[in-house]
Amino acid sequence: MKVADLSSYLLYPNPEHPALTDQVIGKDQDGNEVSVDVVTERGLTVYLNRQEIVTLMTLGDHPHYLALGFLLNQNMLRPDDVVTGIDYDEELEVVIVRTERATNYEDKLKKKVRTSGCAQGTVFGDIMEKFDGMQLADASRLPISAIYALSKQINTTPSIYHKAGAIHGCVLCEGDKPLVYMEDVGRHNAIDKIAGYMYQHGIEPQDKVFYTTGRLTSEMVIKTVQMQIPILISRSGFTAWGVALAKQAGLTLVGRAKGRNFVVLSGEERLVYS
Repeated sequence: MKVADLSSYLLYPNPEHPALTDQVIGKDQDGNEVSVDVVTERGLTVYLNRQEIVTLMTLGDHPHYLALGFLLNQNMLRPDDVVTGIDYDEELEVVIVRTERATNYEDKLKKKVRTSGCAQGTVFGDIMEKFDGMQLADASRLPISAIYALSKQINTTPSIYHKAGAIHGCVLCEGDKPLVYMEDVGRHNAIDKIAGYMYQHGIEPQDKVFYTTGRLTSEMVIKTVQMQIPILISRSGFTAWGVALAKQAGLTLVGRAKGRNFVVLSGEERLVYS
């Protein structure tokens, strides 16, 4: 397989990182011994100041970005919050995000929803109340040629998925250029890592495109809208609630993007058919 041009990436997967996969010995259909690469899965407990928020099952890379992005997408960390420190203890598998603003989310933590995301996706408290008032700006435009180019580049980028499978990827893009590619055992973790990266590096979302290898579910739509990214693309399919929420918020939702085929079920006006 021809490897993609990686020059546009700010960050992309490292499939050779020894901590992200293990080798397991088994047998194949003919009874022959085989060595198989499998992805790691470990817990990461996230604290916001002194309060324990959640334990996430994760691949284990980029814990700082994952913690920041999770807190942002749960409305526990505000875009204008001043983060005074992020402490990660690898042995204890704990990350602590510290802010200038005093925080207490005891009431919010009592109400949580397990989402359709693998590796226990979780949504807390008042997410839907905030979502109901959100509407994306419609200025962004994307030529359909960019959809084809992104699909080809992302699918030929070296990844843990190619090495071991059993993993989801999310990619932040600008036009036909992929910028930040994150992978994790849960697609919700991959998108949170990108949210954390954008927050820490001051990346503006209004002209960006989000690409995911996973299904276009309600959770993926909600997080993309909260991140203010106007276009979401997947090589996988849709859920009905995901489509309904995309239409409500004015999100361009493109699925089943494989080769030169795709289906758009919301926000078609942002695509340029030339």
